[in-house]
Amino acid sequence: MASNDLDLAFSHIALVTDCEDLFQKTVEFYQDFGLSVVRHVRHDVPQKDVIVGEKTSAVTKEAWLHLFGCRAENSVTLRIVQVVGEKVGCERLSNTIRVCLATQRIKDVKDILRANDYSFTIHPDPRHLTDRVATRDPLGNDVLFLTEPTTFSMPASPEVKPLSVPDSTDDEFDLTESPIRKNIGILTSGGDAQGMNPCVRAVVRMAIARRCRPFFIYEGYQGLVDGGDKIREAKWSDVSGFLTLGGTMIGTARCKQFRELEGRRTGVLNLIRNGIDALVVIGGDGSLTGADRLRAEWPEHVLALEAEGKISKEQGDKYRSLMIVGMVGSIDNDLASTDMTIGACSALERICESVDAILSTAMSHQRAFVVEVMGRHCGWLALNAAISTGADYLFIPEAPPKHDDWESSMCKTLKASRDAGKRTSLVIIAEGAIDRHLNPIKSDYIRDILATRLGYDTRVTILGHVQRGGAPAHFDRFLGTMQGAEAVEAILRATPQTPSPVIGMLENKITTQPLKEAIELTGQVAQAIEAKEFDRAMGLRAASFAKQLHAYKEIANYNPDSKMKLPENRRLRIAIIHAGAPAGGMNTATRSAVRLCLNRGHTPLAVHNGFPGLMRGEIDELDWLSVDGWTIAGGSKLGTNRDQPEPQMGAVAYQLQKNRIDALLVIGGFEAFTAVLQLERARTQYPALNIPMVLIPATVSNNVPGTDFSLGSDTAANVIVGATDMIKQSASSNRRRVFVIEVQGGNCGYLAVMAGLSGGSTTVYTPEEGVDLARLQRDIAHLRSRYVAELGRSEGRVTLCNERASKIYTTDMISKIYEAESGGFYGARTAVLGHLQQGGTPSPLDRCRANTMAVDAINWLQTKCWDAMDIPNEDGFRLPAGQLKRKYFPPVYASTSDTVAVLGVIGSEMRFTPIVDLVANTDFDRRVSRTIWWLAPRQLVDILCGVGVDIKNGGCTTNYKSCAIDLTADDLLRIYGQHRRLSKLIDPDELEKLQLAAEEQEKPARF
Repeated sequence: MASNDLDLAFSHIALVTDCEDLFQKTVEFYQDFGLSVVRHVRHDVPQKDVIVGEKTSAVTKEAWLHLFGCRAENSVTLRIVQVVGEKVGCERLSNTIRVCLATQRIKDVKDILRANDYSFTIHPDPRHLTDRVATRDPLGNDVLFLTEPTTFSMPASPEVKPLSVPDSTDDEFDLTESPIRKNIGILTSGGDAQGMNPCVRAVVRMAIARRCRPFFIYEGYQGLVDGGDKIREAKWSDVSGFLTLGGTMIGTARCKQFRELEGRRTGVLNLIRNGIDALVVIGGDGSLTGADRLRAEWPEHVLALEAEGKISKEQGDKYRSLMIVGMVGSIDNDLASTDMTIGACSALERICESVDAILSTAMSHQRAFVVEVMGRHCGWLALNAAISTGADYLFIPEAPPKHDDWESSMCKTLKASRDAGKRTSLVIIAEGAIDRHLNPIKSDYIRDILATRLGYDTRVTILGHVQRGGAPAHFDRFLGTMQGAEAVEAILRATPQTPSPVIGMLENKITTQPLKEAIELTGQVAQAIEAKEFDRAMGLRAASFAKQLHAYKEIANYNPDSKMKLPENRRLRIAIIHAGAPAGGMNTATRSAVRLCLNRGHTPLAVHNGFPGLMRGEIDELDWLSVDGWTIAGGSKLGTNRDQPEPQMGAVAYQLQKNRIDALLVIGGFEAFTAVLQLERARTQYPALNIPMVLIPATVSNNVPGTDFSLGSDTAANVIVGATDMIKQSASSNRRRVFVIEVQGGNCGYLAVMAGLSGGSTTVYTPEEGVDLARLQRDIAHLRSRYVAELGRSEGRVTLCNERASKIYTTDMISKIYEAESGGFYGARTAVLGHLQQGGTPSPLDRCRANTMAVDAINWLQTKCWDAMDIPNEDGFRLPAGQLKRKYFPPVYASTSDTVAVLGVIGSEMRFTPIVDLVANTDFDRRVSRTIWWLAPRQLVDILCGVGVDIKNGGCTTNYKSCAIDLTADDLLRIYGQHRRLSKLIDPDELEKLQLAAEEQEKPARF
């Protein structure tokens, strides 16, 4: 007979007993595990419808229980009946009926069994790294709890024995049964900023992972005052998708009531009613000041509410203090004690996207544009936008024009660029721009000046709230996520005496700072501007701000008669070469270097097509206009490749000497690093190689020793995050799909980790960790558990895999393993981003870093060349045989190791490190630095996607080590009042080097 010719369908399982007590206990047993009673009836007249052997038994009572599974095929119905007549004992059924139930919540099953004193045994399941639990119902039927939804063969029934000791190694989640640690309210206030939603997501999920209860407070302080449904407990799934969304999904609103004492007291009452004892506030300085005031007044409010009878004495005793943690969400980047605020980077991206588009039409019509950007008291957006777009002139509140007739100076500058052949003029102005008498400078006034004095066809564009909109950039997602996680850690560390902290970032490290002092520093900037103390206002900004402004002014405009022009005997011929793979920012750095050289009188030389081009003599001079537009150009305009100079070192030396090259600026990745090292090692054989050389790291892999960031790495991370967003959208539409996305990086997992954190990757696979079968089993178990829990409403998921994470478990193989072990709950696909990551328009962060690095590199080369031009009086000195006197060498002769260096971003400053000093810190076989600073973000990737987290009850098996550095009020004073570095912000190895250098300087000079 063919399969199922009878058209059979499953009906139900019947369990039979003749004992009323066993009947009731069996019903209760299955109810304990979630089966619902859908029918329960006692028959006054026994019903004869159950056949046992050859006898008919009469049913006196029956209960129908149904398991409502996530899918119809996972549902099951049990019929439990009590009979009279022929006895049916438990023994007759115990070996014939086995009920197998599938669940991903094995730990909860054990808890229920223990709570009800049911005997059970535990049996490891090696296929899924979880346990199987076996017990018997009151009728003696075997009941097995498995993680598999469908199993066609079962192991032999284990003997059920009472547990003699508590099971401590059983759980899927090795968690302590501790109570909820904190109830944390989360609100966003003030102006919205991209990156607020990633921050909210991180707080919610980190709170759950750390056994806290998060609460949304909708509409900022207004929701705090209104209470009711404006305060709601936040679940894990509530923040799904938050990473990609701009603005704030929990809302923000102005609240007049909160400014009054009674309004704040109402807010305190609402917090206590909801059991909230900690508050995370994301907003500007006004929002954080309000939060700190609320905390200071809290004891007074609690006593008043207790006296009014609105809260009980027990509530008053329980909520005597409130912990506040602040994070700055501000596109202006105006908090004085942090290098970057949440939202600033994304706003800069919006500005650059707009201005890049404007420049196209401006070029077509030879127009001038005046673009106004936000920044009432802070010019960070305007300054970095001017650098990133190559603007011709800039107005910011901290540094107003020095002369009253600034209009004439501006017109002269813009006209010089037009006379040199430039077709456009671009002026960037901050909304708070003023002259030195505090008179506002408006964009319409500038337009009128350019139109009347220069006759330019001038347009004004006020970008306005466009700057606040759109998806957050990679860096804002990263910053918001890291700060959100550390906000929860700060709450858990705090005591009632701990000053309210604000989470910031200094020296590329997350910090906790005293909120009150940080806000006071910020307020001092506006006060200094109001008092016309502009130098003091600049001093209160980060040291890099003044440096950026000075560099911008040096290269913004063409100055044929510049006062910066150097004497003829100090002018240099500086060659610029690209090496390695292309990366965003290479052209920006070249443009800045060329223009600075020209304004100082140096001769910039372009070496085309890398070191092979240098060997062939493909060298020509660059002028001002030849690099116009390179700021926004991706790739490498000079041409680049991975070839090394060593095979033809003689040809390299020949061309350097032939073209009278005094210094060499190399821009590139690890191939450039090894090339410069080869040049340094060949100096003893080739005198022409004894010139200052500096490497600006530029590679998407970010694997060059001596720097935290390479040019191009931020651009690539943005490309990956953007692609991840689109791929996740596709996966979400399908509901049941996982994408394994392969990203570049060589043997460095930086891109996978950073983009994985910013893009919401379920996990990441990196060369540093490797991939093994146990890891894949863990990840597959997690995916299956989430898709089972979310059946029918699943979100799309992605996993990022570095291209060299494993030689065996490749991207394609991981995808196939995912699908083969999915149990039918999801499908798996691959996506290889490839060279997309090396192309595109450079991100604003890469453009700004490129500009600063190029200026620093030229300054360093210039100084080293001048030092090497001094020719000592060697008359009367007897030199060793075969050694020539200095006067027989070229004008620039630098042979010491400190004249070949790598320029890196270390923390928030630029640092030159002799390349020979980096050899010990380099793994040449794997082509990476031995220093890995991005381990803290790696911890969070898994936690925030739920790997090892008990999403329902809270808690996490993954240990998170806080990376925040606590700063005091005195620390802030030393940084911003005295512009000194703090030892606690310096890595131990680096600190030791700085101390040794200081000791050397203190030694008496030897004569």
